[in-house]
Amino acid sequence: MDSRAVFVLLWMLLSSTSTGIKLDGNGYVDIIIAIGSRVPQDDMLIDKIKEMVTEGSYYLYDALDEKVYFKDATILVPSHWSVKDFSKARTESFEKAHIKIDYANSVNNIEPYTKQYGECGDEGEFIHFTPEYLLNDTLIELYGSRGRVLVHEWAHLRWGVYDENNDKKPFYYSNGRIEPTRCSKNIEGQFYEVTAGGSLQQCRTDPETLLLTKECTFFPDRNQITNSSIMFLPSLDPVTAFCHENEHNYEAPNMQNKKCGKATWTVIFEDSVDKDALRSLKPLQSPPPPPSFKVVQRKQRVVCLILDVSGSMRGSRILLQQQAATHFLRNIIEEQASVGIVQFSTSASTLSPLTTIDSDNTRENLIKMLPKVADGWTNMCLGLSQVDNGDALGDEIIFLTDGEATDNIELCAPSAIKSGAIISTVAFGKKAATALIEMAEQTGGKFIYANDELTSNQLMDAFASFTFSTGDYTKEPVQLESVGERTSDWFNGTVSVDQTVGNKTSFVIIYELSFPSVYIQSPSGLIYTQTNTSHDKLLKTVTLNVPGTAEPGDWQYSIQTTILQAFTLTVTSQAAQADVPPITVKTRMNQKSSDGTKPMIVFAEVSQNYRPVINAEVWATLESETGIEHTFQLLDNGAGADASQGDGIYSRYFTKMVNGRSSLKVRVKNQEGQTRLAAPKKSGAPYVPGYVVNGVVQLNPPKPPVSEEPLEVGSFTRTATGESFEVTLSGTAPPNFPPNRITDLSAEIHKDTVLLSWTAPGEDLDQGTGKSYNYYTSIFYYFFLLYILTDKIKFFKDHKIINDIFYCTSWNVSFPLS
Repeated sequence: MDSRAVFVLLWMLLSSTSTGIKLDGNGYVDIIIAIGSRVPQDDMLIDKIKEMVTEGSYYLYDALDEKVYFKDATILVPSHWSVKDFSKARTESFEKAHIKIDYANSVNNIEPYTKQYGECGDEGEFIHFTPEYLLNDTLIELYGSRGRVLVHEWAHLRWGVYDENNDKKPFYYSNGRIEPTRCSKNIEGQFYEVTAGGSLQQCRTDPETLLLTKECTFFPDRNQITNSSIMFLPSLDPVTAFCHENEHNYEAPNMQNKKCGKATWTVIFEDSVDKDALRSLKPLQSPPPPPSFKVVQRKQRVVCLILDVSGSMRGSRILLQQQAATHFLRNIIEEQASVGIVQFSTSASTLSPLTTIDSDNTRENLIKMLPKVADGWTNMCLGLSQVDNGDALGDEIIFLTDGEATDNIELCAPSAIKSGAIISTVAFGKKAATALIEMAEQTGGKFIYANDELTSNQLMDAFASFTFSTGDYTKEPVQLESVGERTSDWFNGTVSVDQTVGNKTSFVIIYELSFPSVYIQSPSGLIYTQTNTSHDKLLKTVTLNVPGTAEPGDWQYSIQTTILQAFTLTVTSQAAQADVPPITVKTRMNQKSSDGTKPMIVFAEVSQNYRPVINAEVWATLESETGIEHTFQLLDNGAGADASQGDGIYSRYFTKMVNGRSSLKVRVKNQEGQTRLAAPKKSGAPYVPGYVVNGVVQLNPPKPPVSEEPLEVGSFTRTATGESFEVTLSGTAPPNFPPNRITDLSAEIHKDTVLLSWTAPGEDLDQGTGKSYNYYTSIFYYFFLLYILTDKIKFFKDHKIINDIFYCTSWNVSFPLS
């Protein structure tokens, strides 16, 4: 049976064990709710979660024509909570949870939201609730009942719809009237300003825009004649439905119109991941049963390295594997974790049983046990069978191989997946078995392709990415730099250490042939040379462990050789302070596999404890298994592939697809000192300042003030590796795509001038430069054309050069009003 048949067979056999949310009949199952490790134990929190999901299940059932409900959910509690009736976690993890219960990025910031940065109809990342939001019942009046808010957020997460309100543009003109941004337009209410003393006064008009001033607030009537929409105000008692096409407000300047341009109901039933199931499901004959819950816990991390030592791993590959695994054991895996080592080829053996890492000596002893000799066949099933004699529940497996299985992997992969272990797989070379992708996908692990070119440093990056988040990023390693070069002279560069990191900082230099001269200079001028480093001749590595906390600032490295050879440099560090999380980078593609019919998007999220880091310079490098490399800048400009400007999520379409597997790596640095932290932008249920009851406004308590203490970011560098992806095109040429939609067209009135602005798309989505523009409008088009013909229109171009390609990023059009 060939590998493609294996791939299909695994998909069919193992779909029931996938870590993603699924519809089982009419009920959603496999929903993972994880509590962050910084949250102290409070059994009431579990009760509140269950109450919210149960209430939300019945509200969801009503909202979608009695078709769906929440059938079951698993709650993952932190390892430090005392054991009660908690089961052992299987593949559940905080990092891949669908709903996260954790502290927010700022003091008093308790607003629920959904992290969402895909296209319309794409699933979101996760829903975020704070412990205070769930435990403080006084907040229900401010946001609505928790079950209703959950369904609002669920629509973001599962169906990829967006908010129908807009705090930035709460009002707009329609047929000569000022309207609140909402859906549907049948929602009634009153406009007032709330004074500092808490009294009401009539709203004022901005003389520039002729709209109401930003101090003006729309207060909805408590009782309404309409039942929509949940994506506008789920807190209103009459609201029990999503907006349909017949009442959708296309004029409202909200994210739903910007991203989707259609009604929420239409997106759910025509564009979402559930579209086919929802259209075919029959309504339930009676209300659904309450959801069932399981509470699970993961104790200390347990990792088993299963390493290929077959004949094809001879030479440089076995050395690269040893170098990367050494880096993992020495600098990545955390204290008190347990690690075992298994090797496989014609036979399999356990090189080290599970060993708890409690000292540097333990780490070094494990490193000594890593395999050094390669020979024989590639019997993958033998390697998998060695894992803890079948008791791998809740453990992690890092499985590396460089070839097709000699044995029948389809016979052992299902049992490995069903074992409950999280299996991350590394395809070392383009011949590695296709089944590796599905093993990782079905168990919540990562799939990473790595080539054997030393300067790419891909295998080191792969092992550096195998961290395990519990929500406390102060205890996780951060990769500051990963770079390689082939030279016969100097290998120079700069690594910026910012104030959020500095502990356990290490510089790991790998050389190909001959021991080089090494000079590393701190920001204050202190120079480290070979005498300050440790040199491993067998592994061909030179390591500098910076004592104490590394100085913040720019560290210079200079590596000199007299012969032509390859070098790589990998720099990792950890948080400088226990109460200040470091700046982190996460990157991924919007698809793990593509046939070219749908555009691929690269995402990179730069943040500090859920708080976006903006104005950074972010570059992505995608390298195919054939060595074709594409490097381009990711943008956070709210246009093209980017969902929202200034949210710390940098995005770009990737159109130059080639057949086979490709790796993903991003590099981030401070952009000329412009990088800073920003207030979070997010999709979420809105705060309600009050309601109109019997014609009288009843004010709610004010929203708790959010403390956004500025943090001096300073110079910093980061690198991150995302999961690899596979492209299968019908031909060899990459697909062609039209220019992306213009989603940020705006019009502003300045005295006697109307200023139009938008971000120009590229020739292919947001790539390249469009050749020409066609304008399609209603009656405004003729007005616009008239001014062109009378030569009274002015065009202003704002452009920049990126990678020697001209990109027109915005056009502004202004003309005098008649």
